[in-house]
Amino acid sequence: MTTNTVQVRKKGSITLPIDLRAKYGTEEGDVFTLIDMGDGSFVLTPRMLQVKRLGDRVAEILDEQNLSLDDLLTTLDSERAQYYKEHYAKD
Repeated sequence: MTTNTVQVRKKGSITLPIDLRAKYGTEEGDVFTLIDMGDGSFVLTPRMLQVKRLGDRVAEILDEQNLSLDDLLTTLDSERAQYYKEHYAKD
């Protein structure tokens, strides 16, 4: 475990040391959860946004299956049309 010193700046912002940002892949705009331990200490943990996590997973699956974004969109259009036909179209 390492110890780093950070300073609270105007408007309450702090800067994470560059070595920690690099180590954990932290980028501008990342969201963190701050937990007040109640004894004067805090725990700061990165919180991956659900949309980003799911988008990353879709990209992984497309890559694993050798599919392109166009393949995905074409399939979605086909599935949407089939769903509409089954649930809303009148016979």
